[in-house]
Amino acid sequence: MSAHLMVMLVDEVGDELVGAFKNPGLLMGIPLALAGAVFMSLGAQYQHRGVTKVETLSGADAGKGLSMSQLKRLLTRPSWLVGTLMLGLAIVCQLAALSVAPLIVVQPLGAIALVLTTLLNARVSGHAPTRRSIVSICACVGGIFLFVMVAALFATEPEITERQLFTILAILLVVIILLLACWLILRHRMRALFYVTGAGILYGFVATLAKVVIEKVQAGDFTWVTLVCVIALVAAAIAGAYFVQTAYGSGPPDLVIAGLTVVDPMVAVLIGLLVLGEATAAPVWALIAFAVLGLVAAWGVVTLARYHPQVLSESQELPIVRGSSVPADEQ
Repeated sequence: MSAHLMVMLVDEVGDELVGAFKNPGLLMGIPLALAGAVFMSLGAQYQHRGVTKVETLSGADAGKGLSMSQLKRLLTRPSWLVGTLMLGLAIVCQLAALSVAPLIVVQPLGAIALVLTTLLNARVSGHAPTRRSIVSICACVGGIFLFVMVAALFATEPEITERQLFTILAILLVVIILLLACWLILRHRMRALFYVTGAGILYGFVATLAKVVIEKVQAGDFTWVTLVCVIALVAAAIAGAYFVQTAYGSGPPDLVIAGLTVVDPMVAVLIGLLVLGEATAAPVWALIAFAVLGLVAAWGVVTLARYHPQVLSESQELPIVRGSSVPADEQ
């Protein structure tokens, strides 16, 4: 009897696993997404260096919003240009991954960039990660990767309707209006976490619209609605890029990447779940897991913004010992 029950359970699970074992595109999409994460990490480090240099030369606080003069100076900084090239390669890898794999699997894999950026920034800045910041990073990366494991089992790619596209565009318009209002009214009080969150939200829509456009082009169905998606994609990408550069002026690069690699995929996944129906085959326990793991990753970002050693050191809230001389109990 128990053997028969086990066979039935195996058959039931086999019918539900519509992602990792029935979608060969994942075998290409996941490596491409990981390669994009590596380029994202390198690009963030170089762009942060460029923004910091421009902020020093201009004598103005970039954390309160980059001025037009500062934006022009960035275009002449070799480090920032190299970082932009790296991010361009990251985007190419991500778009290639989106063309062969579901959105809710590809987007969260960018979390590997957080680990790489943390290691790079610790070496460059001399701010070794403390125990609290390591816990926060583990929450970000662990939450996202467990999320991917669940998503890979149940992710599907249903055909996207025009009604769904209009819903996404309408939500994006509301988001842009709200972020613009907050920036105009409160930008002198906002710090890195606001800009990182705003950029992550916008980039989540960028990834979703990019996925839509890729599918429409592949199907030879490039209509005026698709053109509107392209315009919205470009507008959101430009606004998100401005938020990211401003965040570099008020926070370390690994904090910026932490926000992006959590908020960005969370927004994209929510759109995939609620609007595009990419997890219609997922059981109730998987949806609960999505919510719990998402909250864990978000908690990691908030606590990293609060306890990051470079943030604490620069705010003089806590004396941080530099480099390898950090006490063992804080490592």
